Amino acid sequence: MGRRLRPEEMFEFDEDGFLKDPFKWDEDLAVQLAMTDGLDELTDYHWQLIGYLREHYLAHQTLPPMSYMEWLFGLRRDQGRQLFSGMREAWRVAGLPNPGEEAKSYM
Repeated sequence: MGRRLRPEEMFEFDEDGFLKDPFKWDEDLAVQLAMTDGLDELTDYHWQLIGYLREHYLAHQTLPPMSYMEWLFGLRRDQGRQLFSGMREAWRVAGLPNPGEEAKSYM
């Protein structure tokens, strides 16, 4: 039986832990990253936010406001942040590249 490879052994991450190539991301990686960040399970709400983040980034190369995503998916104020412990973690689990220093300050 082979050992399970950690994400950093299979994928290339930058110094801040963001995946360098968002097209190499898959749901298994998301689960591994979430577990690394202390999330026991990804619920339907997590997957909805992950999917939206990926779609938005791939279309616009920008970071959408968490408050807008919470409104879009009918979540209570700050519920999205509570699901992921913040936008940085959501962005990372979604397999998106480093958004830059200015965007990280808003995360």
